Amino acid sequence: MKPAMPVSPLLTLSPLDGRYYNSLEELRGHFSEHGLIHNRVRVEIAWLKALAAEPALAEIAPFSPATLEELDAVITQFNADDSAAVKEIEATTNHDVKAMEYWLKKRLGHNAEVMKVSEFIHFACTSEDINNTSHALMLKAGRNEALLPAFDRVIERLRKLAHQHAELPMLSRTHGQPASPTTLGKEIANIAARLIRARDRIAAVNLTAKFNGAVGNYNAHQAAWPDFDWEAFNRRFIESLGLEFNPWTIQIEPHDTMAELFDAVARANTIAIDACRDIWMYISLGYFKQKLKEGEIGSSTMPHKVNPIDFENAEGNFGLANAVLRHFSEKLPISRMQRDLTDSTVLRNMGVGFGHSVLAASNMLRGLGKLEADPARLTADLDACWEVLAEPIQTVMRRFGIAHPYEQLKELTRGKGITREALLAFIETLDIPEEERKRLGAMAPSNYIGKAAELARRV
Repeated sequence: MKPAMPVSPLLTLSPLDGRYYNSLEELRGHFSEHGLIHNRVRVEIAWLKALAAEPALAEIAPFSPATLEELDAVITQFNADDSAAVKEIEATTNHDVKAMEYWLKKRLGHNAEVMKVSEFIHFACTSEDINNTSHALMLKAGRNEALLPAFDRVIERLRKLAHQHAELPMLSRTHGQPASPTTLGKEIANIAARLIRARDRIAAVNLTAKFNGAVGNYNAHQAAWPDFDWEAFNRRFIESLGLEFNPWTIQIEPHDTMAELFDAVARANTIAIDACRDIWMYISLGYFKQKLKEGEIGSSTMPHKVNPIDFENAEGNFGLANAVLRHFSEKLPISRMQRDLTDSTVLRNMGVGFGHSVLAASNMLRGLGKLEADPARLTADLDACWEVLAEPIQTVMRRFGIAHPYEQLKELTRGKGITREALLAFIETLDIPEEERKRLGAMAPSNYIGKAAELARRV
């Protein structure tokens, strides 16, 4: 269910819960306090079911189909009112996981089968067994259901632009100065290819979890059933949740794979920042126009303005996300001795890092959807820079053994414009085969694009 906004968007401390509330619905169910409590309930019930289904643990009777159905319903029907009830208990316990345990026992209090084994709810668990597993599930769902789809939409839009403009010639700029031509599609393909690689790194992170008790040694487990293979059992349990089992931990799971995930997201965000800045420059140069939106205003005083606000907003939000994500990846793998609580408040902000990332990707996608190439502007830039053909001319001169080709073209072109006619005249002086002079003479900035079009179509 969609939780109601708790207060006016004008009064929220975070813009993610105010100004951008409606843009982040897909994340709220995973990273909100309600989402955390819901995942804790899911883990507790899964653990109880796993214990009851194990024949070697004879003291825990197997559940009937009706009870199993009810346990599953507790998870699927869990809502914001249930979370509020847990929080009400927490006001007394001052312990969030214990409050959830008490709520679960109360919620199932009418079920005789469950009540008979009610003390096996949270059996041999430290709070961190529940929390680390819940956090891993939250991250996995948030990544797969919100973050990756957001990047996939951006990548698909970039791919379409790359294919659409694969053959549209464009003047490159290195160090901000005119350089060898490319195509507009190839430049967009470069961005898409980088993001595809970064996206795959995000998807490839296997999130780990542990369920091995207070200090990671199965102390309590073995005290109760000393001859049972708890490590194998817990491995099966963690893997049944779609997570990777970590056999070596202290009280907390060390968060190394979390850090790996946050670093991977930050890397993708950095690539996107680079792309937003370049596209911003292409708009500034006039290579792209932006589609107009009825009623939209670009400046409070300059009526003509059509500002690239989507790319600016995206850049800002990607940067905010990275500031948080990089703190996560640097802080979370560090814990004093077996456990300290410095990770607790940090982990509650995972949704902030993901929220700004998803919001930024949405802004970037919106900006990409407004772009319209201006071939005339691209052509004008190319036609003003015939000196970029100094590269192919001196390279062909090298092929045929002409002395000092680079220096000759440097003298002819460096730091000064040159006309097509002046280049043709120079080519005619070259002692190279006639067909090569003709080939060089047929070159123009607009057709000196190498394999750009082919590469653009391959992304």
